Amino acid sequence: MIEYIILGILQGVLEWIPVSSEGMVALFSNYFIKDLNAIDVSIFLHMGTFLAVMFYFYKDWIEILSFKRNDLFKFIFIATFISGILGFLLYNVSKEIVMGGGLLFLMGLGLLLTSYFQKKKFNFNINKKYAPWIVGLLQGFSAIPGVSRSGSTIFGMSLFEKDPFQILKISYLLSAPLVFCSSAYLYIKDPAIVNNESLLALLFAFIFGILTLKFLLKIVQKINFSMFTLIFGIFCILSGIVTYFI
Repeated sequence: MIEYIILGILQGVLEWIPVSSEGMVALFSNYFIKDLNAIDVSIFLHMGTFLAVMFYFYKDWIEILSFKRNDLFKFIFIATFISGILGFLLYNVSKEIVMGGGLLFLMGLGLLLTSYFQKKKFNFNINKKYAPWIVGLLQGFSAIPGVSRSGSTIFGMSLFEKDPFQILKISYLLSAPLVFCSSAYLYIKDPAIVNNESLLALLFAFIFGILTLKFLLKIVQKINFSMFTLIFGIFCILSGIVTYFI
């Protein structure tokens, strides 16, 4: 039972930082829980962080769903459509494989680039109308265990947005529709995935998801965003190296 609590805590904490929560949860379950489809369980646990992001940003979701923020609604719709198609294709290719070290290392390099761009205030001059398409593609690759969804979207958003709080906020809002659809798909495909153990893990993912969200959104307003992404880029690279040798 304690293993499932740890799974939930890992999901709740790692979903919001540039480390692949799916990859880490899958790696943990592979080593400590036998006879378990690690990838499916790790995707299902995203429902806990889906509930966390819906709860934490409920005012924003009310505005989005009541069409008071048409710009944000359009952005999320396009990005979700693109990432949903790509993610579904990649999920069917990678669901039997846990890929951790190399992809975590690459994600770390991407975050170091993000840190550099932020520090130098580099302007790519990319038309913002392409933002949802690019961010959606990057988010779609997070279906591969080892690719961080938040890391991918933070990198993508940093190409178009300079406000650190808005970068994180939109990255986190983007997770909701994709997570809901993927979790619903898993339940339809295999209702047995919902049991006492997985629901307990989901509860802890929800609780720690809210706590981590609140912490990170406060921190990013107090420290330089370049330093924020630098720290997690280094952490991601070190995690990739450690994972490679496990």
